[in-house]
Order: sequence, then structure tokens, then C-alpha cells
Amino acid sequence: MDQAIIIEKGIFIVVIFAITMLFAMYETLAERKIAAWFQDRVGPNRAGKGGILQPLADGLKLFSKEEFFPNTENRFLFIAGPAISMTTALMTSAVIPWGDKLTLFGRDVILQATDINIGMLYVFGVLSVGVYGIMIGGWASNNKFSLMGAMRASSQMISYEVAMGLAIICLVMMTGTLSLGEIAAGQHGWRWNVLYQPVGFIIFLVCSFAETNRTPFDLAECEAELIGGYHTEYSSMKMGFYLFAEYASMFISSTILAVLYFGAYNYPGMDWVESVAGANIANIIGIFVLFAKICFFIFFYMWVRWTIPRFRYDQLMKLGWKMLIPLAIANIIVTGIIILLADQNL
Repeated sequence: MDQAIIIEKGIFIVVIFAITMLFAMYETLAERKIAAWFQDRVGPNRAGKGGILQPLADGLKLFSKEEFFPNTENRFLFIAGPAISMTTALMTSAVIPWGDKLTLFGRDVILQATDINIGMLYVFGVLSVGVYGIMIGGWASNNKFSLMGAMRASSQMISYEVAMGLAIICLVMMTGTLSLGEIAAGQHGWRWNVLYQPVGFIIFLVCSFAETNRTPFDLAECEAELIGGYHTEYSSMKMGFYLFAEYASMFISSTILAVLYFGAYNYPGMDWVESVAGANIANIIGIFVLFAKICFFIFFYMWVRWTIPRFRYDQLMKLGWKMLIPLAIANIIVTGIIILLADQNL
């Protein structure tokens, strides 16, 4: 590979990691502001103008807190748990297309770290590893509440990954590819996949809430029953890694939702913009459109958290195994029939 391409990809990966961390950091402020808005409160407004420096203050607080280690024989695993969760949350961004190519200084810059032809399998593989970070941390904490929270989280994530995978099968049947770059490019203009797979989108959206342990599926850290769940024994930046991993996962999950179902960087009238202002301007607008979609889904996550009460655990598992999975299988059958009939009519 050309050395310039390697440097270009390296810079792009660092930028994407930085953007992911920045979003995760300011999602904490957005969540508190949105919660205050819903509950007719003010929210953080002391650190900086309008509370804009509150995430930095929270990070400084976590760094300066005392490191605490419980009475456990598995100190290495106790440290590895949050590290695995944070690493897997960041690794998923490697295959996401953040925009169409830009022409800069006579070079075509591809706004995707790597476009592998099994991008969706890579995403699911990384997500499945994220379960280990929670399970290892809960088990190594030597605390029964942490272990119960970790077991809840792992069984919940594994259960809902089944329905999520079945929803993706319909999308693969329709698009004929596992590459996220090709799926994004195939939604040019208004041809967004949500119009052809509305049931698959709803299943994927519900499963995304469960995968990120967000309300109403936050049984893994249910403070009324489990104190704080799988991260009860954690303090300082190890606790911060778990919290950051949740918000980073929410950002990546919102990005995948936008890429798979809501057209990614595509928007209506992009061909007209390209003909008038050029391809670079049209593609830069597409990047902002993608981030606008991401921000909408992040807001939706927070909206649901402060609106809907959490399920009981038996209700959560019943929804996953008895409702979402049969619905996803039925969606596969209907999608296959429609594709077969469409091929016969051609």
C-alpha cells in the first residue's frame, strides 16, 4: 500500500476516534440538559457558559477520584473489563462510511477507514466481544450485585443480538451486500432502506436499545434492585470507561441506524447540489446530513429514557424471544416472497 494512503488512513482513524470521544463526552451534557428540559429544571449551568464545560469538569473529577480495588483475586480482569468495553465501542467505527469521497489536492479521499466486504459481520463480531467486557468486570468485582447485573447484561445482549441479526438478514437480502459502504451508496437521494424495510428498522431500533443497555432495557444497572449493577465496585477512570463506553456505543449505534436505514450521507436533491456547486460541496453537505441524523437518534435515545419506565426482566426476555424473533423471521419470509415475485415480473 502507498505510504501516503497509510498516513491518510491513520489520520482519518485518529480523527474518527476523537469525534467519537467528543460526542460521547458531550452526550453526557446533552442527556442532563434534555432530562432537565423534560422535568422543567435548568440542568448543569455552572461550569462554563450554559454548562458547556461540565463534561470536562466531570472527567477531571473522575481522574482525581481515589482508585478502589475490591477484595478480589482477579485484579487483572477487574481492570480489563472496562478496557474491553471501551475498546470495542471505538473499534466499530472502522467500517462506517462517514461520507462520499472528497477530492483534495488532486487526491480522492475516501471517508471510511476500511471498506471490507463483510462490514456487517465485523460490526456484529465486535459487538459480541463487548459482552465480555461487562461479564468480566461484573464477575471480577467479587460482588453478588455486580455479578447479577453482568449476567443480566450478557443474557440481554445475546438475546437481542439474535433478533437484530435476523433484521439485518432482510436488509442483506434486499441490497445483496454486507458492505456498509455499498449499502450507504445504494440509498442515493430518497431511496432510503427504511422505506423498504420499516419492520426491520423497528426491530433493529428496539434491539439497539437493549444492546446499549439504555432505558427501558437498563436492567443491568437497575439501581433500585442492584445498587449500580455491573460497575458497582468501580471508581475513578475505570468507572468513567464504562460510562464513556455506553455513550460511545450510543453514538456508534445511532450512526449504524442512520447508515443502514436512513440513507447515511444521502439526502434529497444531492444531484442538483452537485450540478450547481460541485461534488465536493455536495459531499460535505452529506457529511453534515449524516451527523444531523446521528444527533436525531441520540436525542431519541434520551427522549425514550426520560419518557418510558423500565421493563421487568421477564418482560424484557419475553419481548426478545417471543415477539421480536418471530416477527423478524416473519419479516424474512415476507421479504423473500416479495423479492421472488419482483424477480419473476422482471
